[in-house]
Order: sequence, then structure tokens, then C-alpha cells
Amino acid sequence: MIRGPGDDFEIVPVRLRPIGDDEIRVRIVATGMCHTDLMVRDGHIPPVPMPAILGHEGAGVIEEVGSAVTDLAMGDHVVLSFAFCGHCGHCTDGRPSDCDQFFVANFLDCEAQVQAAGIDDPVNGGFFNQSSFATHSIVKARHAVPVAKDLPLDLLAPLGCGIITGAGTVLNHMRAGKGSSIAVVGAGAVGLSAVMAARIARCSTIVAVDRNKDRLRLAKELGATHTFVPDETDVPAAIRALVPTGADFVLDTTGVPTVVAQALGIANRRGSVVLVAGTPTDEIVLNMSALLSGASIQMVAEGASVPREFIPQLIGYYREGRFPFDRLIRFYDFHDINAAARDSIAGTAIKPVLRMPGPNSTPISSSKQGSS
Repeated sequence: MIRGPGDDFEIVPVRLRPIGDDEIRVRIVATGMCHTDLMVRDGHIPPVPMPAILGHEGAGVIEEVGSAVTDLAMGDHVVLSFAFCGHCGHCTDGRPSDCDQFFVANFLDCEAQVQAAGIDDPVNGGFFNQSSFATHSIVKARHAVPVAKDLPLDLLAPLGCGIITGAGTVLNHMRAGKGSSIAVVGAGAVGLSAVMAARIARCSTIVAVDRNKDRLRLAKELGATHTFVPDETDVPAAIRALVPTGADFVLDTTGVPTVVAQALGIANRRGSVVLVAGTPTDEIVLNMSALLSGASIQMVAEGASVPREFIPQLIGYYREGRFPFDRLIRFYDFHDINAAARDSIAGTAIKPVLRMPGPNSTPISSSKQGSS
């Protein structure tokens, strides 16, 4: 848990409350660490109630099922994803990522409170309705995705947020098609997932932009046709040299205001600029002439995904060898959580995954673990 913004993570004993009728209790096997976790830890996405247990890319085994849950059973393997209300117009229309209560459900809902040893106040155990930086989690059943038991849960954990955000933005929201062009700014876990998805979509021009040359080399292996380092290249000019009218799609995964503003100059007149990352500032200054060109700009959450449909789809692509997201992962023991956070911030780990003590984790060759 963290006691307050800017604090390191602490591992402390907690006492869980009883589960509700529509909930399950999951023994967490592994959980991914996402940039959002670190932005909350550092106080850039307030106001998450503190002290809090963060983590929102959990995977584990169901140990208890509420009386109203009929589609999951004890012993099922599940990947946990984002929270949504389930009854607003967007949820019932099959767009849970656009849920009217998305921010409240994922950042403010403290219903799943726990009591921690040595802490007087209840601890927020409802982050993204899972708080998966823990050995156990209480989750609404609708937020759990059942998965086959022949794949290791520590591999599948990061599918719950970062991976579906990148891949889903390309396949679900943009619906990029054969022959289209896309520029992906930021080659972290989200950006590289988008690159792999763009290859699946058969985009003809797939550009990856990042300052980290090792990540760009990996991007080329995963499907990028071109890569650029912004400190060495006039990126808009370089992209327009490849696609004179501009890219059909631009995905910004950085949240850096100056980079976002530049993205409009990369897209063509009917192009789409999509933002998926939070930013530590409330203001982004856009060039009006770029907006007048006709390109659109939009924020998209969680890759416009329906987790129970899209996560199995991505697992299918992985089995076919078309979506090797395992190459992004670097594993850490749970007690090394702060080292994982430091490596993530430093860029030496693309997708840290924390392994809890216990069964159901299968080591993957260290040669495949993602680092920059």
C-alpha cells in the first residue's frame, strides 16, 4: 500500500471484508504495473483516497464466489480489468470503457475497504475495483475475465489494462484497416501493443517514435516499418516524407502536452489523433490552424474494449504467434515492488509484472523478458 502521494510502496498485513453477492475473492498470482499506478502514487491523478492499495492489472484464481454470481466458479483462472457500472447507456450499449461512472468506479470507489495492521483509518482497497498490488482481491464479478488454465497467469496479468489500451485503440476504436498509415508516439507497453495490433490490422506504414533506441529496435521487430528518435529527427517532416498527406491515425501514449500538440501536424485532413495517457497538467495548447485542417482529436480509455471479448481475442492472437506481448514483460518478486517502480520510471522495464508467492506462475525464459 501507499500511505500518501509520493510515498514508497509498503507491504503490510490487511484484513479483507466479506464479499458481496455480486463479488468474487481472487487469490492474486501476478499483477502488472501500469504508468497510471505510478501517476497516482506520485499525486498526479488526484483525488484517490489514501492510504491505498494500488494495482489494476491483476490475474489470479477464484477462491470464493458471491451468491448471485452464476458465470464464474471457485478455481477459475481470471484476468481482472477496469471497473464500470454495468447499467448506464454506454455500458448497456457495449461500451463499458465509456461508462458514465468510469472515473468514480476506478479512482474514487472505496467500497472494497480493508483494514491494515498499524493503520487507524480504513485503507482504500477498491482501486479499479481490484487493488491488485496484494495477495488477495475482492472484485465485482463483471470485471473478471475467465481464461484458460493452460497459460501462466503471470503472463496474462498485464492484458487487463495497458495491453488492451494499446491494441484496442488500434483494433476497436480506430478500426485501422489494410493499407492505412499510423504513427505511434511512445514505445512503452501501450505503444508497442499498438504497433503489434497495427501489424495484425495490416497497416502499410507503421511508425514508432521514442527517445529510447532499444525500444525502437524492439518496435521494428514487432511490426514497425519505420522508427524515429525525436531528438534527432523532425518527426512531422519525416512522417510526411513517408506519407505526404499525413498519417491516417496518430496515437499518443505519452501525455506530454507539447507532443500532443505536435500530433495534429502529423495527421492528414481526415486523420484521427487519439490520446490514451494522463498528463500531469490540465492544459494542452493546440494550434488552431492544425484543427482547421479537419483532423480530429479524442481521448480514448482502455482501448474502447469489452474485456470479456477482447482479452480472449488477444490471447488467440498470442497463440497464433501474431501478438507476442510476452516480449514486453519483465518479472519481479512482489517484495521488489519499489524496484519495479524505479525501473519503470527509468525506462529499463517496459512492462513490470509482480509475482506473488504461491502456485500458478510459470517462468518464461529471461531472454524474452522486456527491458530497454
